[in-house]
Amino acid sequence: MTSLNGKVALITGAASGLGKAIAELYAKNGASVAIADINQQAADAVAAGINAAGGRALGVAMDVTSEEAVNAGTDKVVAAFGRLDILVSNAGVQIINPIDQFAFADWKKMLAIHLDGGFLTTKAALKHMYQGDRGGIVIYMGSVHSHEASKLKSAYVAAKHGLLGLARTLAKEGAPHNVRSHVICPGFVRTPLVEKQIPEQAKELGITEDEVIRNVMLKDTVDGVFTTVEDIAQTALYLATFPSAALTGQSIVVSHGWFMQ
Repeated sequence: MTSLNGKVALITGAASGLGKAIAELYAKNGASVAIADINQQAADAVAAGINAAGGRALGVAMDVTSEEAVNAGTDKVVAAFGRLDILVSNAGVQIINPIDQFAFADWKKMLAIHLDGGFLTTKAALKHMYQGDRGGIVIYMGSVHSHEASKLKSAYVAAKHGLLGLARTLAKEGAPHNVRSHVICPGFVRTPLVEKQIPEQAKELGITEDEVIRNVMLKDTVDGVFTTVEDIAQTALYLATFPSAALTGQSIVVSHGWFMQ
């Protein structure tokens, strides 16, 4: 594994959870990191922590559903650090409801954040990665739900499936410009996003929170264990440092065996 010395990474949704863990690990391995988040104050706080630890980081306000905000934020990163080598499209939310009760506004919000956000950040990053065919790596945060469906998550499942198509198309289009792409597909990681789902699913399914964890979230794993943010961050580091296009357009499932390709 090569280091990330001299590389610049932009990570969306990086003020907490998976994005924060990836940003911190990238910084420890030599990358300059842009902490992009809709919450500017939280992004600045994470960046300050990385800088205090000897890394190099910048907080960037970014609403990934806004083309103007994405373009401005991406250009700000390049102006500050001089280049852009890695994009991790990680920003996401969760709304659960049966299809027949799923509000259209919630459906549009979910697809806008996960799928439109992936597209807009990719397009903005490619302006810099394609320049002189310098190349780069785009990593999308998918899910086991990029491959498997679950009740109550129609919009999330549809959006995460869509990221597979986007990544695979980018792998083909980006190859002449030395751009590679991947989708990381975590199982259940006990982030604030997942913690919020536990009582929601208990209510919708009429079971206890312990039963949600044991019989819904971890039922199909090989060991009944949650995937960790560290597991996902290490996977993102591996993909960002892989030395060739032998690995591109791939979906990497990190789920304790919940889903096996």
